[in-house]
Amino acid sequence: MARDKIVVANAGGFWGDDPTVARRQVEGGRIDYLVMDYLAEVTMAILQKQRQRRPEAGFAGDFIAQLRDVLPACIDRGVRIVTNAGGVNPMACRAAVEDLAREQGVSDQLKVAVIMGDDIYDELDSILSAGEVLANMDTGAPLSDIRDRVLSANVYLGAAPVAEALRMGANVVIAGRITDTALTLGPMMHEFEWREDDWDRLAAGIVAGHIIECGAQSTGGNFTDWRKVPNFDNLGYPLIEAYPDGTFVVTKHAGTGGLVSVHTVGEQLLYEMGAPGYVAPDCVAHFDSIVLEQEGPDRVRVSAVRGDPAPEKLKVSVSFSHGYRIFGRIMVSGPDCLEKAGKVADIFWKMAGGEDMYEETATHFIGWNGSHPPLSQHEPSEVLLQVAARDSDREKLDTRFGPFVVAGILGSVPGITPAADQGRPRASDVLGYWPALISRDRVKVRVCVGETEEQVSSARPLQRAGKAFTPARVEPVVPSSGRQVTVPLSRLCLARSGDKGNTANVGVIGRTPGVYGWMLEHLTADFVKNHFRELCGGSVERYELPNLLSLNFVLREALGGGGTLSIRFDAQGKTYGQYLLAARVTVDRQIVEEVDA
Repeated sequence: MARDKIVVANAGGFWGDDPTVARRQVEGGRIDYLVMDYLAEVTMAILQKQRQRRPEAGFAGDFIAQLRDVLPACIDRGVRIVTNAGGVNPMACRAAVEDLAREQGVSDQLKVAVIMGDDIYDELDSILSAGEVLANMDTGAPLSDIRDRVLSANVYLGAAPVAEALRMGANVVIAGRITDTALTLGPMMHEFEWREDDWDRLAAGIVAGHIIECGAQSTGGNFTDWRKVPNFDNLGYPLIEAYPDGTFVVTKHAGTGGLVSVHTVGEQLLYEMGAPGYVAPDCVAHFDSIVLEQEGPDRVRVSAVRGDPAPEKLKVSVSFSHGYRIFGRIMVSGPDCLEKAGKVADIFWKMAGGEDMYEETATHFIGWNGSHPPLSQHEPSEVLLQVAARDSDREKLDTRFGPFVVAGILGSVPGITPAADQGRPRASDVLGYWPALISRDRVKVRVCVGETEEQVSSARPLQRAGKAFTPARVEPVVPSSGRQVTVPLSRLCLARSGDKGNTANVGVIGRTPGVYGWMLEHLTADFVKNHFRELCGGSVERYELPNLLSLNFVLREALGGGGTLSIRFDAQGKTYGQYLLAARVTVDRQIVEEVDA
C-alpha cells in the first residue's frame, strides 16, 4: 500500500563532503531514506584506474567509513540507504558493506541490492561494431577518434532500478553511475507506486533530487546572501518531505545551522542547468513550471512541476587520457607586487623554454586575476603567481617546467617565496570528458539482491496522450521614476553557477518582479558574453524561467576544456555567478528602492 508521506535525507553532495553528515542526518530526527551521492565525471575514471591496479577497488571507500557511523541505527529505525558509491565496482562495495555488517553484528538484518548495467567499458568495441557511433555531444566527433585512450564509459541510469531494488526488499541499495536525481526519485517511485509514464510526478521527483543532490547548497551553503544565513555551525543538510501527488517540502532538521528559503532553493535549482527542459533518463522535467512558496521558517513548498516523456536515448559519460598538466606557485609580496609578479613570470617562462614549447599554458596572479579579470584598479599587497602548462609529453613537463618553478627565486625580484609545503611540481594525468548518447536497447540493467537477479527494462515508456507544457508568459511591470542610478548587479539579483564539461552556466534570480522585468530587457546574452569575453570562447545562450524570476545563461567553451583537463584556477565555473554579480549596471532608482524596501 502506498504511503502518504516519506522523508528523504541527503548526506553529502560529492566525494569529499563533510564525513559527519550521515550520522547527523540519522540522529537529527525522523527520516525514511538516507541518500548519498559520490560520483562525478572525473571520479569514474579515477575509480576505473584504481580497479585496474587492484580488482577489489573501484568504489567510494568513504561510503564504508560513513556507514560505520549509521548502519546499526538505520537498520534499527527502518531507514533505507540509497547510494551511487558503487562506482565501477558495486559488487566489491557490496562485499565491503556485508563485511561491515558482520563486524557490527547486524548482518542477519541486512539486505543489499546492487544495480548493474551502467558500466559499458568492457563492451565498447562490440557496441561500436554494432553501429553505435557514440558521437561527442559537443563536437559531433565519433568515439573511434579516441578509442585507444578511453579509461571509463558509463551510462546514466534512471530511477527505475532503484525502485525495483526497494521493491525486492533491500535496505541498502548500491549503484554505479545512476543520475544524481535518481537517488531521490527512486524511493518516491517505490513508496508512492508511481508509474513510469506518470510524467508530472516523475518530474517532481527529479526536481526534488536536483535540489538536494549537492547537499548544503540548498540549505544556505554557497548562497549569494550568505550574511542572511543565521550561522554555519552544525550546518543542516536538506530533507525532502514528499507526498504522493508530487508536491514536497524542502527543509532541514530543527536546531541546525543554515537556511532554507525560496532563494536558497531557487539558486540550487539553477545550478548546472541548461535549457529549462531538464533531461533525465526517466522523463523531461520543466524547471519553468516549478512554483516555490515559503511555507514557514526553513520550509519551502515545491509544487506544479510538469514533465514530458523520457528521451529516446540515454547519456553516456566517457573519460579518456588527454595528456598531462603541471602547476607551480610562488608568492610575491610588498610594494609593486603585480609588476614584480609579472617579472617573475617572465623569468620563469624563459628558463622553462618559453610558452610556445607547450601545447597550452596559463599565467595567473591569484588575488588579482586568478579566476577572473580584476574588479578594482587598486593593487593588492600580495599575489600568488600560478604558472601552468598542459602537454602530451610528460617528460617535457617534468624536466623543462618543473625544475624551474623555484630555480629563479634567488635571481629575481625581492619579496618572493615558495609555499612552505611545495616541492618540485610533477606532471599529473589529464582526463578528457566525452559526453555521448546510446540507444536504450544496448543497455542491459539488472538488480541483484543476494542470489536473486531481476532484469529492469531500459526501454522508453510509451508516450501517453496529453497536452504539452507551455510556460506562462510573464510581463512584469518595470518601475520607472525617470531617475537613474548605477549599482552592482548583486544589489538586484542573486546567482549560482556550475559546469558540465567545457560549458558553464550562470543562473540569475531577480529579487523582485520589477527587477526581473528589467533583466528581460537588459541582461542579455550579449551582455553576459561581453562580461566573460576573456574566458568564454563560444556562444552564450539565454533561457527564461519567469516562474522563478530567473534567467539562465549557458556559456560554451568557457572553462578551458573543463574540470578534468583545464589549467585554469577555476576549472568548474564555481566563481562565475559571483563575478557576474560584480558587474555594475544602470537602472531606474525606483527599482532599487523596491528591492531595498
